[in-house]
Amino acid sequence: MDAGVDAVTTDQAEEILESYNKMYTLIKIDEVNNLGAIRIRIRSLLASMDNRCNVEKIENGNYELEKKQFTKDMRRDYTILVPQMAPIHFELFEAALNSEGYKVKVLKECTMNTVETGLKHVNNDACYPSILTTGQMIEALKSGEYDINKTALMISQTGGGCRATNYIGFIRKALKDAGFENVPVISFSFAMLEKNSGFKITFSLLKKLAKALIYGDLLQTVLHKNRAYEKNKGETDKLFKKWLDKCKVLSCKSNIKEFKSSIFEIVNDFEKIELDTSIEKPKVGIVGEILIKYHPFGNNYTEELLEKEGAEVVMPELMGFVKYILRNGPARAKLLKKSKLVAETFEIAINFIDFIEKDYRKALESSKKGYIKPCDINKLAIKVEDILSTGNQTGEGWLLTAEMVEFIQEGIPNIVCLQPFACLPNHVVGKGVIKAIRNKYREANIAAVDYDPGASETNQTNRIKLLMTVAKDNLKANKNEKKALQKENEIKDLEKLIV
Repeated sequence: MDAGVDAVTTDQAEEILESYNKMYTLIKIDEVNNLGAIRIRIRSLLASMDNRCNVEKIENGNYELEKKQFTKDMRRDYTILVPQMAPIHFELFEAALNSEGYKVKVLKECTMNTVETGLKHVNNDACYPSILTTGQMIEALKSGEYDINKTALMISQTGGGCRATNYIGFIRKALKDAGFENVPVISFSFAMLEKNSGFKITFSLLKKLAKALIYGDLLQTVLHKNRAYEKNKGETDKLFKKWLDKCKVLSCKSNIKEFKSSIFEIVNDFEKIELDTSIEKPKVGIVGEILIKYHPFGNNYTEELLEKEGAEVVMPELMGFVKYILRNGPARAKLLKKSKLVAETFEIAINFIDFIEKDYRKALESSKKGYIKPCDINKLAIKVEDILSTGNQTGEGWLLTAEMVEFIQEGIPNIVCLQPFACLPNHVVGKGVIKAIRNKYREANIAAVDYDPGASETNQTNRIKLLMTVAKDNLKANKNEKKALQKENEIKDLEKLIV
């Protein structure tokens, strides 16, 4: 057994059985051949069952968790805590939510104590992102920094079959176990999975979040490119911080004209940073499970490590994940004969996102620095189909594979695939497709790295360093090949002149 989703079902099975005073025994079966431990557990279960024959039966077990609602009255003075995921984007999201009258605080810091807190209150078979997220929330509530009677939590739910939908169940169970069952948990979901009268996703909020998302993607793109080659060290980070503060205001208060103008201003400002490109660096793309991909602590600061090893880091835009969620509607209509009306609505939403990203794309195209452009999700869905079906929609699904294909086609053959150890879907669409990608793209240099509370940091670092060694060797070989080809062409031109 190696699937984070199992942790959800086993937890609920335990709660239901124990509420009826029934026995609960979990048996894990994987590729290990030694069945001795399983036999012992089954024998223990049978012996315990014999001893419990006279135990009183309970007709109606109470196993349901009471959902504390976030009401309109709470909105005025409750602080809403949001766990970290993508540092650049979430800082902008925080500003957007606060401008709508909420008191939101993103929990930015993570430590080993966060991990220990998560492990204490979450099923150990749950994926690492679930442990980190829940750990941050419980740690914050225990810190004494917040009034427990005026604090709520917020988590996103995508409506899919994996952690993003099931997080909220983990969190509520953890809150009950930790003695915080009266703390409301707000579901941020477009699928309308839960209702809270005190929190509404309005058109005004959506506009601000869309701007914040595009600003976050743009700042992330220009930051990595310029920091890799800047002549004056620290200049890129300084300009980035300046624009991050500006974008917090612009996300909330800019009109269409100001928003469009600011996109070009950002690119033009970063265009002024002098680059030293005398030594070409290998480009390395980062893909994987969405939280581990973006969360610095969650991936043991992979971006920082790659840059120290001499790489130019390239990250997929977060808006790509939104487009992927929307693109799954037409895919379900085609493969599973689902509602065509829903599919058409999602296609309209994709076209709208492409429209609002038009100036963002133009601004990047106007630069001479070679920034990667926003993805065309419809084209990606077609490109990926000869590797796997777009029916793979659990976790990051076919998008994870598509991001690898996109990077390679954009001239970024070096890829680090980051995934939680207990995330079965991402092992299928990440590590599971590497062989197929290498067969199609011979230049692909991909390293899959697992992350969980007990993973060896040394092993993770060594795998990334090995990828960088291969990347540098390939870059050198390609340069030598180009020089040889250039020399050969010069000789041919000379021969033509002689003739």
